[in-house]
Amino acid sequence: MSVVSLLQSSPAFLITVAILFGLAVGSFLNVVILRLPKMMERQWRAECAELAGTPPPAPEKINLVVPRSRCPSCGHPITALENIPVVSYLVLGGKCSACKTRISPRYPIIEALSGLLSGYVAWQFGLSAAGIGALVFVWAMIALAFVDLDTFYLPDDITLPLLWAGLILNLFGVFTDLPSAVIGAVCGYLALWSVYWLYRLATGKEGMGYGDFKLLAAIGAWLGWTMLPLVILLSSFVGAAIGMALIVLARQGRDVPIPFGPYLAVAGVIALLHGAAINKQYLALF
Repeated sequence: MSVVSLLQSSPAFLITVAILFGLAVGSFLNVVILRLPKMMERQWRAECAELAGTPPPAPEKINLVVPRSRCPSCGHPITALENIPVVSYLVLGGKCSACKTRISPRYPIIEALSGLLSGYVAWQFGLSAAGIGALVFVWAMIALAFVDLDTFYLPDDITLPLLWAGLILNLFGVFTDLPSAVIGAVCGYLALWSVYWLYRLATGKEGMGYGDFKLLAAIGAWLGWTMLPLVILLSSFVGAAIGMALIVLARQGRDVPIPFGPYLAVAGVIALLHGAAINKQYLALF
């Protein structure tokens, strides 16, 4: 029996493989979340220097492959055995093997989140084009959510390819039909663009960034326009709840900005996995 046949015939094996693969992807997502903003900043500095007619800054050799991962405190290179998702963190007690500096628990959390969601997607969609597409969507949402948390940026390097990938997949009707996907992309962008300008005209301040428009457009391209009200409602509800909690519990000022991208990402994943059922239940009320 071939591996593909085994994956198709055994849901348990498929879910196990998806979890293990998702853990490995989660380790890579940690690299993306950490390095992509630095790569963007390097590119911006080079472009600014070019516009100013000054010598560009000394190039840093940094991308998603090099340099090798190392401890930010002592520079100790992370070996293969120290880079096993989740397991290495637990074995090392959450500390660098060389200098014993505490390692952020966010690394294994992202790995575990990627693994668990990957297994759930495999259980939900099986071995299919929709299942493979859903995995890519979920991994992109994880990366975007944590990059936005760190930097308040949603990189075009992720949002724009994600948008086009959604349109291409739905050219074959994987998640919705192509007209719905195109309308979803357009309406997703315009919905938050309109909110942005209404808020700016009313207050003179910017309430959100253009990356949020593009992210909602990408979600619309993947899931179709009928999912947009649910995504907007869920993201607004989660954002309001967390914002109030930060104000009350963490005593965070009302003027402190809160990134909206993570809430859109969470809502997008919920809509991908259960949006049809939620919409059906909601419409049944009327």
